[in-house]
Amino acid sequence: MKITSFSLFVVAILLGFFIKNQIDIDTNQKNMIVETKYNRAIDTATQDAAKAMITNASQPLESQYQSSKKVRINKEQAVATFFKTMYLNFGVDHDLTGQGVVDSYVPVLVVVGYDGYFVYTYEEYTDNTGQKKLKHVWSPKKPYAYADQYGNTFNFTLDDYVTVNRSSNRQWFEGFREEIKNEASVSFLNDPQIFDQVRRSTIVNAIQNDLGYAINQYNTISKKYGISYTFTIPQISQEDWNNTINDAGVLAFVQGIPVGTEYYNNYALGGARIVKKDIYNGITANGRKYYYPADSCKTNFSTEEVFTSGKDAAQSGYIPLNCSIGYKN
Repeated sequence: MKITSFSLFVVAILLGFFIKNQIDIDTNQKNMIVETKYNRAIDTATQDAAKAMITNASQPLESQYQSSKKVRINKEQAVATFFKTMYLNFGVDHDLTGQGVVDSYVPVLVVVGYDGYFVYTYEEYTDNTGQKKLKHVWSPKKPYAYADQYGNTFNFTLDDYVTVNRSSNRQWFEGFREEIKNEASVSFLNDPQIFDQVRRSTIVNAIQNDLGYAINQYNTISKKYGISYTFTIPQISQEDWNNTINDAGVLAFVQGIPVGTEYYNNYALGGARIVKKDIYNGITANGRKYYYPADSCKTNFSTEEVFTSGKDAAQSGYIPLNCSIGYKN
């Protein structure tokens, strides 16, 4: 073979490799852009769901709560908002068929509440015509339950408020760990670090087990409907698990969306903590109007007005109280 011919042959081979490599790079870049859009869509939907979960629930006065984590949740509104945002982000808000496709990519949602959680997953049912179909349904509320080696049982919450059933006489105790540990006389309550470790692992393990069961059930059922993708629990970082059980919130899983030759598989977490507003009391003392933060200063003078910011109090003619008239907490 002549040198010229050989050179052309080598160039042709290298050019083929280059073109293929460039196509792969372009494809990967396009897939990354698509995945980024999906991530943003799912994160937005989950955050919207978490916000709707508490803003559309009737909340008692926050001052009555001993814990900022104890919020009333509206799980139905959370799910409705999640899917509404998903439909908008995927461009199927007016397309019932497209909405059904999006639904099929969400094998499970978890709504994490203060003293228990709910799982929203697929279940097979028979419609009025006798046809088998799939739909999302709610599980019963699942408590964060634990039993120690002595048979004592505990229902945990997202903080250290706990309900205890003492095995020796089946007596119940309820309250914050520190407040009931002496009365309950259960050794597990004595060490705050061990209590917190067990509480967290109990909550995480319970949710993980239910996720695994729900996804396995969906895999079994979905095969009947021509869904070939095998759904799995994605790897969830310890940091995300910690965030999941720090506050009430929503944990969403979206899987099986085709992206090139691969499939999209991800999850998103939305927290729903209620941020308490600062309270400022307004008083009149020695003929002058003062305001002060209710959580850091007290006074024997009667409160005349209540504000949620120092700015509002100042606009009403009040000046800051430095606790020389009152006294610090």
